Amino acid sequence: MTTAAQLTRNHDALEVVTDFLTVSTPDAWFQVAAEQLPILLIDHANCEKKAASTALSMMYRYVEHPQLLQKMSSLAREELRHFEQVLDLMTDHGIVYKQINSARYAQGLHQLVSKAEPKRLVDLLICGAVVEARSCERFAGLTKVLPEKVASLYQSLLNSEARHFQEYLRLAESANQQAGGYAELSERIDEFLAADAHLVTSVDAQFRFHSGVPGA
Repeated sequence: MTTAAQLTRNHDALEVVTDFLTVSTPDAWFQVAAEQLPILLIDHANCEKKAASTALSMMYRYVEHPQLLQKMSSLAREELRHFEQVLDLMTDHGIVYKQINSARYAQGLHQLVSKAEPKRLVDLLICGAVVEARSCERFAGLTKVLPEKVASLYQSLLNSEARHFQEYLRLAESANQQAGGYAELSERIDEFLAADAHLVTSVDAQFRFHSGVPGA
């Protein structure tokens, strides 16, 4: 059962996220999500697995950043727990986990990531913040259109995604200050937000957790 206190926390967390993002997910995406539950859950499981993998990868690459190591270690464990929860939900609904190709969303954002340090680290952290913010926003919308048991899981995950977004953003700010990355970090963040807005509002031929507007 979702308590009143949890609903308040989720509302506050969502407000921070929506203030950050520049556009909302189009209603058409949520309409298709309600009809494509197996694909939604399979791709969501893939996203959680990828999020854990990304956190571990950063732990190996950036060993000289102790604060980042601590946060990424915690995040990887939490993302894997979310992965397990989605797998349990798939089992409950008789959904078989299979290989599917990923959305163009993550690749589209990663095209902006610098190949040179220290800007590369800052960009990766900004990218992580944007992805987590978008996931949080979609979780909130999905709670309104999905079956109760699935909606309940997304309601429970909403606050953690908002927290991950804020942690990534704080790490990006810290790394940028320490390493001398961008003179105007806010302008760089705006570039990633513009890419996010384009990717979620343009037409996609396939439906995925982070896809754009479903179309032919």
